[in-house]
Amino acid sequence: MWHVAEKDSQWFSPSKTSFMINYRVDNLGELLEQLRAGGVEVIQGPESHENGKFAWIMDPDGNKVELWEPKVWDDKNKGA
Repeated sequence: MWHVAEKDSQWFSPSKTSFMINYRVDNLGELLEQLRAGGVEVIQGPESHENGKFAWIMDPDGNKVELWEPKVWDDKNKGA
């Protein structure tokens, strides 16, 4: 998924670019452990929201990347 923002948006900070790539992942906690072990900077998260869990990292080129583990929807939480 691509997200393009207004020129003066701070959403992608500390990245200097005007876009961010969002990757859907299966197990955010496990992935963050692997990324940290590999020296990747986790700049925020994980956070839980109504759509799932999110975290943000910086790629080697200094771009902010969003990681998203979608919430599993089942009969218990369909109306949530």
